[in-house]
Amino acid sequence: MTHTGSCFCGAVELEVTGSPEAMGYCHCRSCRSWSGGPVNAFSLWKPDAVRVTAGAEHLATFQKTPLSQRQYCAKCGGHLMTNHPPLGLVDVFAATIPTLTFTPAVHVNYAETVLPMRDGLPKLKDFPAEFGGSGETVPE
Repeated sequence: MTHTGSCFCGAVELEVTGSPEAMGYCHCRSCRSWSGGPVNAFSLWKPDAVRVTAGAEHLATFQKTPLSQRQYCAKCGGHLMTNHPPLGLVDVFAATIPTLTFTPAVHVNYAETVLPMRDGLPKLKDFPAEFGGSGETVPE
């Protein structure tokens, strides 16, 4: 299965192939600030499942920490994806892929939430243990 998406102005187009490794919500201050919202909906993909198909010359990267290389369109500023080299995954913002059925399974960095969400999904204090976090859950 292949899904296509683009930045806000459409200059940069991308496609994802297969199924994401995980989908969920991130509540960390960094993702909230970058996304401009109280929570960020993520879909994590293996790097070889993500491909920029048009407008690569407009793709810009901002890297504040070694964990995240945030990519956006230099023309319109539209956010597209975040490469996470230490994790070997790429977060393609769920809103960037309109045909993907977003099926969240987890909340990460819930200790930093500003928007409590009572949806019955696991709420991790930080990250799963396999990604260097505590793996601890917090109450809904």
